[in-house]
Amino acid sequence: MQYTLSGSKVPVVEIVFEKAGESMITQTGGMAWMSEGIDMNTSANSGVIKGISRMISGESIFVAQYTAEREGASIAFASNMPGEIVPINLGKTKGIIAQKGAFLCSEPTVDINISFVKKFSSGIFGGEGFVLQDIAGEGMVFLETYGNMIEKNLASDEVLKVDVGNVVAFEKTVSYEVETIKGMKNILLGGEGLFLTKLTGPGRVILQTHNITEFAGYLARYIPNR
Repeated sequence: MQYTLSGSKVPVVEIVFEKAGESMITQTGGMAWMSEGIDMNTSANSGVIKGISRMISGESIFVAQYTAEREGASIAFASNMPGEIVPINLGKTKGIIAQKGAFLCSEPTVDINISFVKKFSSGIFGGEGFVLQDIAGEGMVFLETYGNMIEKNLASDEVLKVDVGNVVAFEKTVSYEVETIKGMKNILLGGEGLFLTKLTGPGRVILQTHNITEFAGYLARYIPNR
């Protein structure tokens, strides 16, 4: 398969299948448009238990699989929010850990599981509940970001502290924990909340410039209470 990223504010990834039998999977409702010559099949993809695992990690129980019936058939998957789409070739990594909702689409050889946060405090305060997405396997996976995508490559033992909600994904070689912001004045007046995400290298880290939770809170201030 070949892919093309297009669009600026709300981007789309368009897949062109090079031969019959190639497939892509996405959450139900993730397809934007497609050509003729593509078969759609909605299922729990590897069973109901696996579907429940995806649901806990922030995705839907069911996935839609689109399979090319002929060479040159094409399909497009659009982002759910203004931002960017990040292509990742899992064959060149040891797998990635992603925030809930980051998954857009992938080849069917990509596996999505629950990733339990190792530290209890990280699960409670990390902004992602007790679980993240463990994305592994072979092939291409496409993630979506809110706002612009920023990529960092951390050296061994290099530390990056990130506002909760601005982390999209990181390689499994990167360790993850949450630490408390020091100083009561900083907590009360700094506007950053109580906690920061601490990422320690080595490995690749993908960030987003907007925090959708903070944006939702900003909009909520302008919604009349009835």
